[in-house]
Parts: sequence; C-alpha cells; structure tokens
Amino acid sequence: MKDKTDDLQNISGKRVLISGGTTGIGRAAALTLASHGARIIYFGRHRQQIDETMAAISSLKRKTESFGMVADVGYEKDISKVFGVVDSQFGGLDIMINNAALPYQSIMEGTYQDWQYVVNTNLLGYMACCNEAITRMRGHSGHIVNIGSMSADIRERNSSVYVATKSAIQGFSEALRKEINPLGIKVSLIEPGATDTDMQEDTSQHKKEKVEALEMLQAQDVAEAILYCVSQPLRTDVVNLQLRPHLQII
Repeated sequence: MKDKTDDLQNISGKRVLISGGTTGIGRAAALTLASHGARIIYFGRHRQQIDETMAAISSLKRKTESFGMVADVGYEKDISKVFGVVDSQFGGLDIMINNAALPYQSIMEGTYQDWQYVVNTNLLGYMACCNEAITRMRGHSGHIVNIGSMSADIRERNSSVYVATKSAIQGFSEALRKEINPLGIKVSLIEPGATDTDMQEDTSQHKKEKVEALEMLQAQDVAEAILYCVSQPLRTDVVNLQLRPHLQII
C-alpha cells in the first residue's frame, strides 16, 4: 500500500512571501519554512526586527535564500514595492502567507483614521497581496495561506474592530478559494486562538505562564500548522484549520 507521505510536497526551493514576517507567527513561519529549504522574502515595518530575523535564518544549518525588507502592508505603494522585489529576486511566487495584522479593541475607541489603518492592514492588505500573488501563480500550482483568528467566531466583547477584520478574512478566504481553485491555486485559512506574540498586550512572564498552563499557544505551533498546510499532496486542500490552546475554554 502506498504511503501518503510519498506524495507530500517538498517545499525546498519553493518561493515564499510572508507579510508581517519579522515577529511572532510570521517570524516563526519564516524560520520554519527556511529550515526546510524554502526561499523566503519577508517584510515588516521595523528594520531592527528584519535584521534579527535575517540573522536567525542565516544561523540555520540548512542554507537558503532569504530577503527581508521594510514595508507596511497598510499602504498600496509598499505592496507594489514588495512584489517588485518578488519579481526581481524570485521571478515568481509559489506560496503567499498573509500574516501581518494589528490588534484593536472597541469601535467606541479611536478615530476614523485609526480604524482605517487597521482595516487597511488586517483586510485590504490581505486582499491586495492575494491579487498580486494570484497573477504570479497563474499557470502553475500555488498556495495562499491566510492567518485569521478564532475571534471571527468567538466575537469577544470590546474587540469589535478586530473581530470585524478577522470575520471578513474568514468570508474572503472561503469565497476566494472557490474562485481560484480551478486555477490550481490552494487557499488555506488558519485561525489560532490566544498565541504568545506581540499582539497580546501582556507581560512576557505572564504569557510564558499561560503557555505553561496550556492556556496560550506559541508562535511555533502556528508555524508548524502552516508547514502542514503547504506540504500536503496536490490532491489535498486544508481549507480551514483552527488551533486552540488546550485550556482556552472557548
């Protein structure tokens, strides 16, 4: 009997773009995929974090191409700049990981400009990156991974702005999958629960205690889920994957 593992996709040499690839889930994904030989371009808003991620990738035993750049997914011009680098460095794209996002609380707080920037980052940035990625994946297989949140279903009180963006990502991912599956492009939505990243407004020590108490995920847990999704055989689509900390009772 043929072992399914014989059909798993080898991501070595795959061309990968990661938004928000300098901290948290994005950084963990960049390191994990690079350790399997993927070629990585990642971007974020802060040069120091980009350089730290680059140093971490360079220290891996397995060597591969990686490029880090300063860009803000909330701005159209920056997205165009990123995909210009994708074209010049890779000449195409195999995997797009939409991860960059900002936390926000209630619509009762802030201004129109505040909400607009969050929506630009958490939703329009995903949409624009998907559009650019699809044009580069046409004609061969590709994979888009959108990092959402279980907040889309839980819809916590005092998080209406963030919930709005993550609920939109959930609907967008489902409709997009139906549009581009016939083109040979997969779409996976990964929705983590509470995860130890900069997005969680808590002390590092308290977050560590929550991880140890099984009440919070580590970013590496989500990175491993990303690797699982993009490694599946061509016949297999992981459509929606939810990751919940064992004792986050939601």
